[in-house]
Amino acid sequence: MASPFARFRHLSVKRLISKSTRTVAGQVLVFQVALVVLLVACGVFALILQSERDSSAEARRRSTAVAQTFAHSPGVLAALQTPDPTKILQPLTEAARRAADVDFIVVMSTTGIRYTHPLPDRIGKQFVGEIGPSLEGKVYVESVDGPLGREVQSTVPIKNADDDVVALVSAGMKVKNVQSQLNRQLPIILGAGAGALALSAGATALVGRRLRRQTHSLAPDEMALMYEHHDTVLHSVREGVLIVAADGRLMLANDEARRLLELPPDIEGRLVQDLPGLDPETKALLASGREVTDEVHLAGDRLIAVNQRPTSREGGPRETVVTLRDSTELKAVTGRAEVARERLRLLYDAGLHIGTSLDVLRTADELARVPIPRFADFVTVDLADAVLHGEEPASNGTDMRRAAVSGIVDDHPLIEQGRLFDYVPATPQARGYGSGRAQLVSDLPAATGWRMQDPERAKAVIDYGIRSLISAPIQARGVVLGMATFWRTEQHECFNEEDVSVAEELVARAAISIDNARRYTREHALAVTLQRSLLPQAMPEQSALDIAYRYLPAQSGVGGDWFDVIPMPGSRVALAVGDVVGHGLHAAATMGRLRTAVHNFSSLDLPPDELLSHLDDLVGSIDQSETAESAAGVVGATCLYGIYDPVTRRYVMARAGHLAPALVRPDGTVTFPDVPAGPPLGLGGMPFQTAELCLPEGTQLVLYTDGLIEDRRRDLDVGMELLREALAGNPGRSPEQTCQDVLDSVLPGRPKDDVALLVARTRQLPRDRIADWEVPQDPAAVSGMRDAVSRKLEEWGLSEIGFTMELILSELITNAIRYGSGPIHVRLIRDRTLICEVADGSSTSPHLRYAATTDEGGRGLFLVSQMAERWGTRYTPQGKVIWAEQALP
Repeated sequence: MASPFARFRHLSVKRLISKSTRTVAGQVLVFQVALVVLLVACGVFALILQSERDSSAEARRRSTAVAQTFAHSPGVLAALQTPDPTKILQPLTEAARRAADVDFIVVMSTTGIRYTHPLPDRIGKQFVGEIGPSLEGKVYVESVDGPLGREVQSTVPIKNADDDVVALVSAGMKVKNVQSQLNRQLPIILGAGAGALALSAGATALVGRRLRRQTHSLAPDEMALMYEHHDTVLHSVREGVLIVAADGRLMLANDEARRLLELPPDIEGRLVQDLPGLDPETKALLASGREVTDEVHLAGDRLIAVNQRPTSREGGPRETVVTLRDSTELKAVTGRAEVARERLRLLYDAGLHIGTSLDVLRTADELARVPIPRFADFVTVDLADAVLHGEEPASNGTDMRRAAVSGIVDDHPLIEQGRLFDYVPATPQARGYGSGRAQLVSDLPAATGWRMQDPERAKAVIDYGIRSLISAPIQARGVVLGMATFWRTEQHECFNEEDVSVAEELVARAAISIDNARRYTREHALAVTLQRSLLPQAMPEQSALDIAYRYLPAQSGVGGDWFDVIPMPGSRVALAVGDVVGHGLHAAATMGRLRTAVHNFSSLDLPPDELLSHLDDLVGSIDQSETAESAAGVVGATCLYGIYDPVTRRYVMARAGHLAPALVRPDGTVTFPDVPAGPPLGLGGMPFQTAELCLPEGTQLVLYTDGLIEDRRRDLDVGMELLREALAGNPGRSPEQTCQDVLDSVLPGRPKDDVALLVARTRQLPRDRIADWEVPQDPAAVSGMRDAVSRKLEEWGLSEIGFTMELILSELITNAIRYGSGPIHVRLIRDRTLICEVADGSSTSPHLRYAATTDEGGRGLFLVSQMAERWGTRYTPQGKVIWAEQALP
């Protein structure tokens, strides 16, 4: 089609110039320039007429306004009543004339005799103009030949209070002044016309230039010749040609295109979406205008290769040209290629969407969803029940659980999800489970073996319209974990041997993910079991604190966060919370070792700072004894340890690299006490310091690990402020409710670390349950103390254990007097047990021993240990306390 254009490119430039006026562009240019000149001339003439009319109207309006304004001005009537009105009115009229920019203001009598005039020699003479309408009270405008020349004047009556006309006033302008205003506007009008002419001519030239470019400066006869050649070529080629406009309308179709697409005769100008017989995808392609190369589409029973390119050039219409070739002989090959492509796409999607997590059930659900509806109408996944718990499956198809079911609809007769059952040996699932090979049943109504699993359900499956199945084993590392079964209804072709390979490939991709999830489940269950066994199973009985706690393992596995509540002698309670960096079995085992060590050290009744020092030494020795092959060490472990005394309401605590606790006062205020921050455990070399607080009854102690407030998406200060807001404002909450509110408000949506939270509300032991005495350092004082204790026990209703307590007290006081130093103090506490404490100023610790038959002493502590449930010694800054507990009756 390019040959006709080649002919015209060889035309000489001189010839083109000589005949430019004969071209379409030249003719259009001449016509448009002439039309623009005519329009501009008419516009200028109309503007002149309009300007003249507006100037005359402006003169009439201004003269009328000036005359009316002066007629109603104050002082005019008074001046007319004076013997010489001219003396007063002449200066006023001249000042008003100059201010209003008019040529004259004349005041006259009702007979027309002038009182004022710009020319003083005209005062007293007859007014030139019509005064009759004004004497009747009207405003009269006229053009006259006055003393100043040709004038436009307005005459207005001056009335007195009785509405009688007592004088007249006339104001006006000379005609030459009105014309001067028009003359001043005329250059502007002509300039605007010239500008419009230049702009229009320029636009016309641009249009002509564009038309010459589009017509290649061709004359009408040359364009007709080119069209004949174009039409001949277009309709003689054996390739379909379509031209589609930007709005989706079909502008041209040659004979071959009509034949290939079976188009009706009157299709030019119609939208391609309305063309009959075209495939929807073909219509969408033609309407889109996108560039394609050899894209195959169906047209009836033909396979059409479509090429589409944009044809618009700079300044031309935006269209697309489409060429069509009949490729029906490639239909069979293309069909098979499309099926192979769809299968590859399905396997690619399976690799992307199956195995996105380490959850067995979720992975099974992903395997059930991906093939629908491209490969199967329904998919069921059965896994050995042991797999769901992370264990090895059995070698036969027993204890199978339906892990996932998915389909094109939810209402189906297949076994529901979650059901536990055994495979019947005759079923394809059982054969596949035993052999490790996929089983194909292409005609379910004719087969019988699969019905043995559940005959009634099998009948419902056939009635539902399911006609074929493939059951493939989920096999990983030589172990069959379950079976995946693919089902097709009568709406699709039955499965064939080629489909079996696709099913096996799908299941093989999912099997590794399911096995990895199974192994992770087993390891996670072991770690969780270990950690749960190492954490407190229940809170111990005590009267000092109301306790609530939460522990949340991290998503990536269990960690090393821990907490503990340890009853202490004297109704005291120790609270501990710690964190071991890392996750997994090693972190859980290390946490258990640290918690056990804290228990052991607390049994020695050590102060918090000394306990952390011993714990620091222990962690350091662990790190030194463990090699790099056996463990990663305990570097990074932190701990907060404190002891609360309900008698004195004192809380003493120390911390090793851990976050400070939060205190919620009874009035609802929240503080973070300034506890000296020691180094993390295992570093050594730095002493730990204690902080002592006096807590009002009802204060809540909130101990937590960093997983509660730290997150990669926010700063630590933000987490601390969120914790403060969650704790503030509701002091009456129970510790349980406080735990839940804190987790709901502070915990990140998907926490990366495990969280330990401990909330303890303080109590104070009532004063009437405590009795204390100062004891002189005299053996004779022992009998007096026995009497005092006996009376107190009778008061408490505990006289039946009085003998035993008197004996214990006698031995402890005697030892303090004999071996200790003053002052000696005795205290009885009635709590869950009866506690007897004897304090003295000596730091010497008594030791329990077996006395020989010849020894005179050494049997006192032995008697105490036999008669008391527990006894022990703790040290204070003032000395030591020996205590003994006895069960209440």
